[in-house]
Amino acid sequence: MTTPSKVTVFYDERVLAHAPDSEASFLPSRVDRRVRQILSDLNVPWKYPEHPGRLTAIMDLLQQQPIPGIQLAPGKAATTEQLGRVHTSAYLNDIFELRGQHAWLDIDTTAVSPGSVEAAEVAAGTAIAAVESVISGASESAFALVRPPGHHAEPVRARGFCLFNNVAVAAAHAQAELGCERIMIVDWDAHHGNGTQDIFWADPDVLFFDLHRAAPFYPGSGKLEDIGAGLGDGTTVNVPLPGGSGDMAYMKAFEDILTPAAEWFQPDLILVSAGFDTHWLDMAMNVSYDGFGAMAGHLQSLARRLCNGRIAFVLEGGYNLESLSHGVHSVLSVLAGAQPVTPAICGYPEVEAAAAFHRDAFKAPDEQS
Repeated sequence: MTTPSKVTVFYDERVLAHAPDSEASFLPSRVDRRVRQILSDLNVPWKYPEHPGRLTAIMDLLQQQPIPGIQLAPGKAATTEQLGRVHTSAYLNDIFELRGQHAWLDIDTTAVSPGSVEAAEVAAGTAIAAVESVISGASESAFALVRPPGHHAEPVRARGFCLFNNVAVAAAHAQAELGCERIMIVDWDAHHGNGTQDIFWADPDVLFFDLHRAAPFYPGSGKLEDIGAGLGDGTTVNVPLPGGSGDMAYMKAFEDILTPAAEWFQPDLILVSAGFDTHWLDMAMNVSYDGFGAMAGHLQSLARRLCNGRIAFVLEGGYNLESLSHGVHSVLSVLAGAQPVTPAICGYPEVEAAAAFHRDAFKAPDEQS
């Protein structure tokens, strides 16, 4: 039995125009030559992992398995002023000059194609639209299905497939235009949100909580001791985890660290950098679909208790199309009213069932029931 909830999924097909191709003719530069050298050293053909199929897979599953209580809405492009709250003018000008071109931006394979700049503007603007929806009361919760992702983008640098820091742009907009004084950002992507941390490092009004696979896993930042600086000392909370960590570790971090942090901070809005590369089909961790749903349910409960239910999710990573689409579906189902399933240790219930099935086989005949 579910209780329908007003959940808005924001999606704009313009984000599909971001489509870097390793075979394309890129702008000549040392970065381009270095990346070409890296690619030539690979023993298998390399395709850009952050591709349009990530979002079409999500949308296809939502069409095949519709969720009652979900409504769709279009996105919009962010303005230069909105982007400029978290990125420098010089950086924005450099990116805007690449409109309509192919270029490598970083040796970690961050690249642009002719439609990438508009796609990135729409990704950031769609995150803003999701926040405006929950602040206005048009939705209790919202999910911005966007790409390119954003949490690696720094004030002056594109990194890790990210051009503009979507969740940071949305948070800054909520502060500047929507009356939100304190914002909590929760990042559960497998990779540390180095860009988001940098942007709000000294901001006492943004609590940044990040669970991630520990260094040296990319990008290598997010140490336990990194807690912010100046007025923002204590408002950065990093929880580095070993590879293979799963549902139980994530939920313990939510219960023992995130919850008291949120209760202390008293946010007006909760934003979630929702990456799905923590699923075991992807690259790093061992979170299940039930685990994603449980984390979403926990955050929704916190939002209802602390900030009138106002919570918005912004898509980050997730590169296995099956786990990405089903992970998003699990989160949306819980936001729409499905009861979260308490995650169990992977395989434990099956072992218990098998033990019960076989138990009598190992007893003496007079002991069997």
